[in-house]
Amino acid sequence: MDRIDVMRLFIRVVETGNFSKAARAAGIGQPTASKIVAGLEERLGAQLLNRTSRGLSLTEAGQSFYEGAVDVVERVDEVESLVVRGEAAPSGVVRVALSPAFGRMMIVPHLPRFFERYPEVSVEFSVEQRYINLIENGIDLAIRIGPLTDSTEIARRIGSTQYATVASPAYLARAGTPQSIEDLASHACIAMMSRDAPRPWPFATPHGTTEHVPAGPVRSNDAEYVRGAVLAGLGIGHNAGWLYARDIEAGRLVPLLEDFRPAPFPISAVWPGSRRLPTRTRVLIDFLAETFAADPLLAIR
Repeated sequence: MDRIDVMRLFIRVVETGNFSKAARAAGIGQPTASKIVAGLEERLGAQLLNRTSRGLSLTEAGQSFYEGAVDVVERVDEVESLVVRGEAAPSGVVRVALSPAFGRMMIVPHLPRFFERYPEVSVEFSVEQRYINLIENGIDLAIRIGPLTDSTEIARRIGSTQYATVASPAYLARAGTPQSIEDLASHACIAMMSRDAPRPWPFATPHGTTEHVPAGPVRSNDAEYVRGAVLAGLGIGHNAGWLYARDIEAGRLVPLLEDFRPAPFPISAVWPGSRRLPTRTRVLIDFLAETFAADPLLAIR
């Protein structure tokens, strides 16, 4: 292997946390991969990886080498692409982490236009309800909805969305229409689960934000299951407005408690802070920002 290929292998080892997976991706055996990384450490005169029975972790020197290697490899890939194509067209795979419903409903339908512009770029989705470590999982870009907490990541706000509180006409005919936040205590509320607990419902009041903890016959960690339960008349839902917009427009669901709707919350594109942003990732972020800006449900406000 030349130095660039060794760097690629080392990056795969770090991002998979596993010599075997990195070796398979490189088309070599696990013992060979281990020897190559050990030879790299010997040549550099520094230990790059801590190896324990629990797995692999970067040393301080390893972190510095990893960040530099990522930058070098990405620059080489882009230069090669320019030479091969004779133009500055982005190419390669963008690995994107996002939640199931948002990706399927609000991103995938727009991808034909993206691929018309950038036919050499492909997108690989990693679908998760929870936030995952981008570097450990080899993710280039995450689409996050709501406040951000990880200071090691870089973020660009590309949209926003508002909550909608809704119920089906059949449910309201049977159970009545809540007129206040307090009324929700006597209604079936379909909970979105987060870390084994119902996610509280925020509302705005003249005295500030308040929360209601939903309780009802159905709860799920998947937004489309929650939507399905609300459409089936099983209770009230309180989720991002884009989830219910088409149902409200068609009369399948009725908006409730609109005077108590909380402030919009952000939609952000997030990427590892240790990485230079490749062109293929940047053009996808730009495309999503443009697409969301044209959608009243997702435009920044």
